[in-house]
Amino acid sequence: MKKILVALTIATGLLLTGCSQSNEAATVGDFKITQTELQSSIDAVMAERKKVDTSQMQLETGDELNRGQLRFKILMHTFDEIAKELDLEITSSQVVARKQQISQSLGGDAELPKNLVNAAIAPQDFDTYVRAILISERITTALAQSGVAEADVATQLGKLLSAKAKELGVKINPRYGFWDTEAGDVVAADVTGGAVTPSAE
Repeated sequence: MKKILVALTIATGLLLTGCSQSNEAATVGDFKITQTELQSSIDAVMAERKKVDTSQMQLETGDELNRGQLRFKILMHTFDEIAKELDLEITSSQVVARKQQISQSLGGDAELPKNLVNAAIAPQDFDTYVRAILISERITTALAQSGVAEADVATQLGKLLSAKAKELGVKINPRYGFWDTEAGDVVAADVTGGAVTPSAE
């Protein structure tokens, strides 16, 4: 599942700038991601880790986890906006069916929680994640049918995400770091390599 998430985050190139509202973690156009909402997902991820064996997992912690969850939410909303633009309808039944497929591929419902933990996906965000997978598949299929080479589909998907994010205008609260155009990611404001601590909120 982590590989799927990585595939969804390729080459997003989001243009992120300062976010002035005190309770806003980020905005994507008129869509607001509040710090309260972001912290809810972070807390859920941390709570789920206590329920499974994480000894063999390489998990994000502290500010890295905060940035990862914010990146996730920005990316998921960008997929939704692309779906609207392309008139791609993803139904609830399709989401349910794909969730069942994912669960079965992992060995059943009992195996799902630890895989969500390993992918840093909060339970309440699983539907959103699956919806993004379905949107991504529809887009990549359309790209392939239009003549884009299979090796170039991922790059074209990334360009589409980047263009949409720039069109919408994405802003990020500086407390979560800043957008590094070279790295193509939200990075910590402290780049000295010092230790980071989890968000206290």
